[in-house]
Amino acid sequence: MSMVKTVGVHKTFHGSNGRGPLDVLKGISLTVEQKEVVCIIGPSGAGKSTYLRTLNRLETIDEGQIYIEDKLLFDCHNGVNKIKMHADERSKTLLEVGMVFQRFNLFPHKTALENVMLAPIHVRKFPYEEALEKSMQILERVGLGDKIDVFPAQLSGGQQQRVAIARALAMEPRIMLFDEPTSALDPELVGEVLAVMKQLAAAGMTMLVVSHEMGFAREVADKVVFMYEGIILETGTPDVMFSNPANERTRQFLQSVL
Repeated sequence: MSMVKTVGVHKTFHGSNGRGPLDVLKGISLTVEQKEVVCIIGPSGAGKSTYLRTLNRLETIDEGQIYIEDKLLFDCHNGVNKIKMHADERSKTLLEVGMVFQRFNLFPHKTALENVMLAPIHVRKFPYEEALEKSMQILERVGLGDKIDVFPAQLSGGQQQRVAIARALAMEPRIMLFDEPTSALDPELVGEVLAVMKQLAAAGMTMLVVSHEMGFAREVADKVVFMYEGIILETGTPDVMFSNPANERTRQFLQSVL
């Protein structure tokens, strides 16, 4: 079963201050299979983060189709979705998609444990005791079992990002989206977040990762996608993409970052 599939996805931002429209996504077609780890790489402004945000409705699309777990949720033409589906059914499917952002976005006045428990209780409607037990287990899993009562300001950036990962996992998603999860971290803290992501991949989590961490892409990805100016220029295994990319623009990009 494909977990994520997009067909011909287009997205245009209409600029203010007299700036013209900006075509950010120009027909993105991509399939992510169950338990697959797909890394999207490419220069800034390629549309990588925007693409990720279309998958859980943080951004609407103008054209194209989006399937989650083989269910067609969006079939858009001129910005109008032709799929008639009850909002609750669509929301329920989108709950299968967890997301981790560049910025941690934790509630500063709540402890690590409280940050992780909030959504399972209020969105998934888990009983308090079940949410408490599950959240403690997940914080233990990401190496923060000793930090459950600590507030975000007392945690390092890497620890805050691990809380953010735990918060996404507490919703029991079947797909995890990572939008440059290490880009806001000091270099010495990157490894601890990548280690948690490697654990998730090894446990069979379906993952779609936008990242500049080429070592992670090379080691963990099943498939690497190179995006440039709103299109997918090249897709391949890490071996092929890093040792013998077919596209000259891919080659230039990798030479500049490796």
